[in-house]
Amino acid sequence: MPLLTDHPLLPARDLGVIEYARAFAEQQRVHARVLADRDTPGTPLGELLLLEHPAVITVSNRAGAADHLLASEELLAQQGVALHTTDRGGDITYHGPGQLVAYPILDLNRLNLGLHDYMRALEQIVIDCCAALSVPAQRDTEATGVWTTTDPRAKLCAMGIRVRRWVSMHGLALNNTTNLDHFNLIVPCGLAGRPVSTLDVETGGNAPSMDALKSDVAHRFQSWITARLESRNAGEAPAP
Repeated sequence: MPLLTDHPLLPARDLGVIEYARAFAEQQRVHARVLADRDTPGTPLGELLLLEHPAVITVSNRAGAADHLLASEELLAQQGVALHTTDRGGDITYHGPGQLVAYPILDLNRLNLGLHDYMRALEQIVIDCCAALSVPAQRDTEATGVWTTTDPRAKLCAMGIRVRRWVSMHGLALNNTTNLDHFNLIVPCGLAGRPVSTLDVETGGNAPSMDALKSDVAHRFQSWITARLESRNAGEAPAP
């Protein structure tokens, strides 16, 4: 699992294409290390895992989330889509090839960061990434994630996290060249009638390579962490 970019505060690793259960086990391993390092000066504040999953639908423990699975077990098998329960927040979502999944395992306690500000920071990182590709994107006041600005607004990036002892797990899934047909197997994020899009669609077929997208997202995470700590050390109110 090669190091994508080294950074004293937030190293990033590229896990390639990895099954959901294996990636979750890696998140747990990194979570334990980040928590153990909490009181050790000079240690990183976390680690960023960047990857793709083989086709899989994940269902949270939220009441009613399982009702948003529209496909039978037989249809999922025909489509080659696995099914997993998950302990993250949110509802139901799809992961698959061509979708960048980012799992920031971060010590929010050391960052003095609450959940609301953390989610807004994740959204802003993706919005800035889209802007660099000339893709207008925005938040939605009624739903977490990142959306297109067109009407009807379509979701580009789904988000769901879990925090244990103020160290984050899970994260975001940004559609790059993702197979949109697979989203018809579910009610994405439990939001009926809301479409889903990809960077490939929004750029007219000029989506970045996955390697380029991973690199860009990693540097944006690292720049955000650096800026937040510099603001705190200068006695300023840090931006989310």
